Amino acid sequence: MENTGGTQEHDVVVIGGGAAGLSGAVALARSRRSVLVIDSGAPRNAPAEHMHNFLSRDGLPPRELLALGRDEVVSYGGRIVSGRVGAVERDGDGFLVRASSGVVRARKVLVATGLVDELPEVPGLRERWGRDVLHCPFCHGWEVRDQRIGVLATGPMAAHQVMLFRQLSDRVVLLRHTGPALGELAEEQLRARGVETVDGVVEQVVSVADRLVGVRLAGDRDVALDALVVAPRFVARADFLAPLGLHPVDEVRDGHVIGSAVPSGPAGATAVPGVRIAGNVTDLSGQVITSAAAGLMAGAALNGELVNDETAAAVAALREPFSHEAERRLAAVVAGGRRHGL
Repeated sequence: MENTGGTQEHDVVVIGGGAAGLSGAVALARSRRSVLVIDSGAPRNAPAEHMHNFLSRDGLPPRELLALGRDEVVSYGGRIVSGRVGAVERDGDGFLVRASSGVVRARKVLVATGLVDELPEVPGLRERWGRDVLHCPFCHGWEVRDQRIGVLATGPMAAHQVMLFRQLSDRVVLLRHTGPALGELAEEQLRARGVETVDGVVEQVVSVADRLVGVRLAGDRDVALDALVVAPRFVARADFLAPLGLHPVDEVRDGHVIGSAVPSGPAGATAVPGVRIAGNVTDLSGQVITSAAAGLMAGAALNGELVNDETAAAVAALREPFSHEAERRLAAVVAGGRRHGL
């Protein structure tokens, strides 16, 4: 990667070099746009050893996918720099992107910065995140099939997670921990599916030889497990958009806030013309393949906006000589009339 120097202008600056950002950058570069990707190098799925449900790339380490994507961006003339964006501001008919790598100007901006998973504060849990501490059955469920799976109840998603993982194993335990009361229907569903429930606060995630072996509850009670399921709070990485008036809003499910995301419309349109958004920063449940698709659509839409802008400018330039000639002729007629006393 290279560093930018001074204020440069690009057709599109892409903020974030994950699946969404790189996919959008490829689409734009293939349309012969000048594209700069600014990437902080901290992808959300960095702790995971493999990614899944990406057709033809199932099981590929996330870092390898990003390396392939960067190569594709560069092969079409795009540029990638390391940096963290601090602010995006309006600058006439474009934008100023202020990053640790320098200040650049963009005609359009694609935001693909993802989100941060805020994990429950349980000792030993964070160290296992993305390995045998999981949250998504579609991302990692197959890998823990038929194993002893504990679901840590901290919010409204616990019962839903239990049912999804129960599809993969008949040895699923609900650890009530600090979760809210589930209600009669949810309790009945757990009994019907043969799901054991364990009361008590989980005080420690226990690992031996770099492998999760269970959890320790208050009172030194142990529950043996092979995997632990949690529900993080999903927080969009979007503070740098505040100067544009774009802010994350809370996402509420079943009356509980599960995270925050920046609202967007079709093809990632935001409330600010010229700024589009893709991936987990606007779609909390998006997986790698859907984020890549969203990045493609947002990139294509930005290229369409640029085409429209350029076409309008070309038409105005075409009309301008005729406009000047008409003014000249009118002025001549008026001057002639004055000479003749009209």
